[in-house]
Amino acid sequence: MKKQLIATLVGGVLLFFWQFLSWSLLNVHGAEFTYTPNEGKILEALAQNLPASGQYMVPTLPPNATPEQQEAMMKDMGSKPWATISYHTSFNTNMGMNMTRGLLVDFVCVFLLIWLLLKFQNLNFQTTLLSSLAVGIIGYLTISYTNTIWFETSSIGYLVDAVVGWGLVGAWLGWWLNKK
Repeated sequence: MKKQLIATLVGGVLLFFWQFLSWSLLNVHGAEFTYTPNEGKILEALAQNLPASGQYMVPTLPPNATPEQQEAMMKDMGSKPWATISYHTSFNTNMGMNMTRGLLVDFVCVFLLIWLLLKFQNLNFQTTLLSSLAVGIIGYLTISYTNTIWFETSSIGYLVDAVVGWGLVGAWLGWWLNKK
């Protein structure tokens, strides 16, 4: 159990450290956030027109829309502008709780990977590394990449995170879990 606990803690820290580098110093996700000189006007318009913090798709239909209204909107939307908006009424500069939650999630994810790996009969470095990469790529494909398909956004940063982050975890676990 001690070996699994150490593996979880170090693996979680490695994953968290990569995520920190990816989002800060290395700016791997820079393409996901583009600057506009009109940000003041846009934020003012959003504040005046959105009722609360939340996710918005524009245009969209009200929840009680009829099939006929849905069909009409789909016809009308062709070649017109659209947007997905993540709107917040105030910016929270306290990153402590967000970072704590992120680290805890990383610990849980690495713990779950270790649980799966220890079910293998013949665990070795290569199997551990490739399994860890598979977990990262599965997560990327089913979440980030699928969102890219529908919302026409960039997900390259998330692919890099999946390969590098889970590759680091897999290399660590491959060495540690197979250590005699």
